[in-house]
Amino acid sequence: MHGWVGKVLRVDLTKGDCTDEDLDPDLAERFIGGRGLATKILIGEVDPAVDPLSAENKLIFATGPLTGVALGGSRYMVVTKSPLTGTIGCSNSGGFFGPELKFAGWDVIVFEGRAEEPVYLSIVNDDVEIRPAHHLWGKTTRETEDMIRDEIGDHWKARETQVACIGPAGEKLAKLASIITNKHRAAGRSGVGTVMGSKNLKAIAVRGTRGITLDDSEGFREMVLSTLGSFKKSPVASLEIPDSMSNQGTATDVKPISSLGCLTVRNFQGGIFEEIEKISGDVLRDTIFKRRVTCFGCPIGCTRSTKVSVLGFEGEGVGPEYETISLLGSSCGVSSLPAIAKAGYICNELGLDTISMGGTIACAMELFERGFLSEEEVGFKLNFGNAEAMVKLYADGVAPRLWRCAG
Repeated sequence: MHGWVGKVLRVDLTKGDCTDEDLDPDLAERFIGGRGLATKILIGEVDPAVDPLSAENKLIFATGPLTGVALGGSRYMVVTKSPLTGTIGCSNSGGFFGPELKFAGWDVIVFEGRAEEPVYLSIVNDDVEIRPAHHLWGKTTRETEDMIRDEIGDHWKARETQVACIGPAGEKLAKLASIITNKHRAAGRSGVGTVMGSKNLKAIAVRGTRGITLDDSEGFREMVLSTLGSFKKSPVASLEIPDSMSNQGTATDVKPISSLGCLTVRNFQGGIFEEIEKISGDVLRDTIFKRRVTCFGCPIGCTRSTKVSVLGFEGEGVGPEYETISLLGSSCGVSSLPAIAKAGYICNELGLDTISMGGTIACAMELFERGFLSEEEVGFKLNFGNAEAMVKLYADGVAPRLWRCAG
């Protein structure tokens, strides 16, 4: 098979067994892409009536035929029965985890059952091992990745190893829990991190040294180079254009979307944010920006490495992306970019979806302003525009209020 590597890894967490099987070429062709393939597997193997957080649910990590070989070929998919909707849940993420999984010789991982105690999966090509993760349980996503890399020991191998993990949110089965790779790339939608936590699976660490074959590698290479040349001159990627994604990241979309009346403002009560100039992409670039960060094979580098020094919101990490600015910013009526960035940092470390979390907080703010939620119940005022309160929801003792909000 070309594009695919032709292998599926099955991990039975209940039995502690890992087995491999050949990827069915017919399935790979008919249900193309990681999402199609993983959805087909889920539908064929999971009873629609199962509880999403039961051992009978399955958690499937899947790549596509272009993962690891093409421009933007960084994505991997996570498919499961969603604890949020009770239907098929799907999320995806970029970074380097997906390509590394392919380089290790695996297209798909199917997790079955539930481990009795916390574990993580180590993959080094064909060497697959379920390892204890008691020492990782309770740690943030950042701490988890660093600790796994420290365990590996060899500096080069640790640097090449890619980690996908959950934070305390997934462990506590918060229904908005995400799966984090590279400390900031989130498979954030539909509660996939919740299902991972329900299986007592803390992380997957993968390192691969193999290649991926193509049917016409030289022709493919020429096509990529031709596309790359024109793409770098486009309004999206050109460094010579001030508001391109390469210069401002996805935050460049904040202003134009607000001008169209399509931005999420105060829990969808409006579409134009009057303080948009305080949270736009050019402000991010001129205030908290450190450097561009890119995913595997991508010429844009739209992710922003940032640092906040404003008192009360100090922190360092990645983002905020457009969605985080919209949901934790304008949807909450918050015009403080440092506060939005800080809330995003905390979400990534706890393993929470910033989009759903922002929507949850914005809803709580509207309930507060309409008198359905009192200051006594919250512990402080939770009105729209209250940046300090938004961050306090996370930071106040890893917020019992947060877990209630998050399901």
